[in-house]
Amino acid sequence: MERLHVWTPRVLSLLRIIAALLFMEHGLMKLFHFPAAQPGAPDPLPPLLLAAAVLEVVGGALLVLGLFTRSMAFLLSGQMAVAYFLAHAGKSFWPALNGGEAAILFSFVFLYLVFTGPGEWSVDAQVRKRP
Repeated sequence: MERLHVWTPRVLSLLRIIAALLFMEHGLMKLFHFPAAQPGAPDPLPPLLLAAAVLEVVGGALLVLGLFTRSMAFLLSGQMAVAYFLAHAGKSFWPALNGGEAAILFSFVFLYLVFTGPGEWSVDAQVRKRP
């Protein structure tokens, strides 16, 4: 067990990086139709979806780098909570039926990062180590 504990900061970094890359994909689909257009997204995007897409791309990129991690994670966790209630909750009580599982998971993974920080592999950690 002790050998696993040593890896905790690195695995936390992996969780942050993978979650942020998946999150960025949603914004890239809305803004640039990459790797494909987001299903159901109107074109052109209304201002609220445009703001969400920019947050997803820019905030996701900052999380990938581990830069301003806690504040970005707090902002993005809130964004996903709002997105869940605006876009999904009204369709059904059950997330598996309303399509909101990703929004819930992103919200809670980002909330977790608010409390844990970015992990060992991050710009934030490197800045903290400087004398």
